[in-house]
Amino acid sequence: MNNCAVILAGGEGKRMKSDKPKTLSLVLGKPMLLWVISALKKAGIDDICVVKGYKKECIEDFLATLDYNIESVFQAERLGTGHAVMMAKNFLKRHGGNVVILNGDAPFMDSETIKNSLIQHSEQNCSATVISANVCDPTGYGRIVRDKKGELKAIVEQKDADAETLKITEVNSGGFWFDCHMLLSVLDRIKSDNNAKEYYLPDALKLLLADGKKVGAYIAHCSDTVLGANDPSQLEELNKIAKQKGYTC
Repeated sequence: MNNCAVILAGGEGKRMKSDKPKTLSLVLGKPMLLWVISALKKAGIDDICVVKGYKKECIEDFLATLDYNIESVFQAERLGTGHAVMMAKNFLKRHGGNVVILNGDAPFMDSETIKNSLIQHSEQNCSATVISANVCDPTGYGRIVRDKKGELKAIVEQKDADAETLKITEVNSGGFWFDCHMLLSVLDRIKSDNNAKEYYLPDALKLLLADGKKVGAYIAHCSDTVLGANDPSQLEELNKIAKQKGYTC
């Protein structure tokens, strides 16, 4: 089956105090975006589309240095993760099978997590599967809410969570597998009726569940898969973790 990937790399990262897109910030001397691309390639996924935004020419210049072809599309306005995926609609239409959607600033999303989550996604015949992780401090992350049978019930963002939901330590990594056809069936139905007026990709899972489709959650073995960087201190921490644990791009 022909599986593909979409990497969200449009962020400006104002707090990074840098004049380049956030995903080009370096971990062990290599852009975070390259870490994500390398993990996908190691997982056997070669059809990749990068959604660029802020200083798109920097992303284009970087992709041109690679020894293989990576497609890219432009998100002129940053209106949320769902909106970013909408920019890759034509890419999705050309592909059957499944698509994994990853954040370009999560360098420790590894190939084994990508492969094993796809196995679960396929074996359970899911329309979508969120990659989750159990973390010590879930503050700021969307929480994975399961029903009594352990099935995914909802993803609740921090700002929308009640006291009980805030106690949940299983969080959304920002990585998702979708059946391409199923994703396209709900993508245009995502609404921006929230405080930020943005289109959120997790709402696609909510729509699929409402349509009676099966949606799963794969728990990554290592909580580092959820880590990203929004400021220089967090980027420094990523570099420290990579050195300590011997992570390589």
